[in-house]
Amino acid sequence: MTGRDTAPLGPENVLIFMTGPLTGTRVPLSGRHEIVAKSPLTGIYGESDVGGRWGTELKKAGYDGIIVTGKSSKHTYLWINENAVEFRDAEHLWGLDTYETSRILRKETDQKAIEASIGPAGERLALIAGIMHDGTDARAAARCGLGAVMGSKNLKAIVAKGNKEPLVTDEERLMTSIRKLGPEIVKNTKRLSDYGTSQIMTTLEELGDLPIKNWKQGSWKEGAEKLSGVTLARTILKTKYYCGACIVGCGRTVEINHGQYAGVKGAGPEYETVAMIGANTLVDDLEAVAKAHELCNRYGLDVISTGAVIGFALEAAERGMLSGEDIDLSWGDARSVVSLVEKIGQREGIGYLLGEGVMQASLKLGKGSEEFALHVKGLEPPGHDPRAYNSLAVGYATGNRGACHLQGMSYAFERSVTMPELGIHEIQDRLGVVNKGELVAKTQDLMSLFDSLKLCKFLLYGGVKVTHLLEWFNTVTGFEMTQPDFLQAGERIYNLKRMYNIRCGTTRKDDTVPSRMLLEEHQEGGAAHNLPPFSEMLDEYYRYRDWDQSGAPSKGKLRELGLSGSAT
Repeated sequence: MTGRDTAPLGPENVLIFMTGPLTGTRVPLSGRHEIVAKSPLTGIYGESDVGGRWGTELKKAGYDGIIVTGKSSKHTYLWINENAVEFRDAEHLWGLDTYETSRILRKETDQKAIEASIGPAGERLALIAGIMHDGTDARAAARCGLGAVMGSKNLKAIVAKGNKEPLVTDEERLMTSIRKLGPEIVKNTKRLSDYGTSQIMTTLEELGDLPIKNWKQGSWKEGAEKLSGVTLARTILKTKYYCGACIVGCGRTVEINHGQYAGVKGAGPEYETVAMIGANTLVDDLEAVAKAHELCNRYGLDVISTGAVIGFALEAAERGMLSGEDIDLSWGDARSVVSLVEKIGQREGIGYLLGEGVMQASLKLGKGSEEFALHVKGLEPPGHDPRAYNSLAVGYATGNRGACHLQGMSYAFERSVTMPELGIHEIQDRLGVVNKGELVAKTQDLMSLFDSLKLCKFLLYGGVKVTHLLEWFNTVTGFEMTQPDFLQAGERIYNLKRMYNIRCGTTRKDDTVPSRMLLEEHQEGGAAHNLPPFSEMLDEYYRYRDWDQSGAPSKGKLRELGLSGSAT
C-alpha cells in the first residue's frame, strides 16, 4: 500500500498498467489502457490514460493488467506474449529514444509487437516524463511524471503481443449494437477524422479558451490559424492514425522533407501540442511545433507540461528572473523553444530545472515566480482556460490528479454535448454559474466510467450516451447491472481516488486554481472580462458531493458507496 510516506521514485511505489472490460473487443474506440502510480510530480494520485494498440495486445496475450513493484538491479525490459513473461536485459537500450527503442525491440521480440517505453527523460527522472507507446505513432501516457517512476525502477519497456480474442458473453448482441451506432459515431466525428484534434484550434481561440503567452493573452487569431488542423492537413499531413478498435482516426502522421526541420516523420502534433508549445509560447511556426512534438515523443515528455514550463521560463526571463545560457528566451522564438525541449529531454543546463515541472521550478527559482507558475496540486493545466468555461475552474481544482480537463470534461456539455440520463437535456451556458458544481461532479463520475471501461472520450461527440455504455458493459461481461448501480460505480471510483489523496495529505485548501485564471481578466477575445465565480461553484460542488469542510467524503457518503473501509 502506498500513501503519504511513499517516495514516488522509491522502489516501494507501485506502477500499474491496466486494461478494462472492453479493451480488445469490437466496441468502438476501446483500444485504451491506463497507467497508475503515486505521482512524483504532484505527490498524490497519478494516472495517465492512453490509446494506441498496446492495451489490446496485452489483453490478447491473456492479461488484464500488470503491477510492477520494487526496482531491478540492472536496466531491463519485460516481454509478454501468450507463452511466457520474460525479463530481458536492456543495457543496450538505455539512453536511446523511444523511436529507436521501438525499432530494436520489435526485431528482438516480434515485428507485430507493441511496446510501452520510456526515453531519456524518464531514464533521467524528469518529473514531466511520460510513457510512450506504438513507436513512431507515439501514443502517450504523458501526465503525472509516470515515465520517471518507470525509470526509477530501471524498467525501459514492456513489450506485448497476443492472438487470443477477449471473451464476449453475447457477441451477436454486441455486434448488433455496434452496427446500429457505428455510422452515427463516424458521421458525428467527421471533422475530427478529417483534421485531427487540432481542428478545434481556431474555434477555441474565438471562445477565449486557448492558452496564449502563459495564459496572459486573450486573442491570437492569426497564430491559431497557422497552427490549426486545417493548415496541417494542407501542408505536412501524410496520413491518419487509428488506435485499436477506432473508427474515427484522429491521429495525424506527418512528414517534413524540406527546410530547417526536414526529417520530421511520424506522429504529428495534437491540439495540446499546438496549444501549449505553440500558442502558450507565441510560436506560430507549425513545422517548428511539429519538431518539438517529435522531440517530446522521442525523449518521452508530456507535451502539456513541457509547453507549460517553457511558457513559465519565458515569462521568468521577461521579468529578469531567468537566463537561458546560450538560448534566447523570447516569446515567439521557434528555434529557442525547440532547443529548450531538447535540453529538457536531455536534462542539460536550464533543461534540468524545467524538467522538474512548473511547481518545482518555481520553488527553486523563487523571486516571486509563484505568481505566474500555473499548476493545480503540481500538475500543469492543459490547453483550456476556465475563463472561457466556468465549470473548468471547479474541475481543475477538484481533479484527482490535479488540473485536468479529461477527468470531468464538463466543458463538452457547455459546448455541444447533452446527456439525458444525467439530467443534462440541453447545452449548458459556458459563462453561467447555476448548478456548475453539480455539473462537474456528474461529469467526473461519468468520465470515471469511461476510464474504467477503457473507452475514448471522443465517443461523447459521436453521440454515445450512458445507455450505450451500460449495454456494451453488460453485453461483454454478462453482468446485469442497472443504470443506477452503473452510475453509482462511477461516483464510487471518483471518491475512492479522493480518499487516496486525503491519505496523502490533500485537504480543501488544495482545491484551488491559479490566481491568474481567477483574478486576471482577458481584455480581448471570446472570454473577455469573464472571471469564474469560483468559491460559489466550489461550495455547491462540495454540497452535491457530500464532502465535509476538510475536503473528505462524509461518513454517510462512504457508507452509501460501500467505502467505509477507505476512511482514514
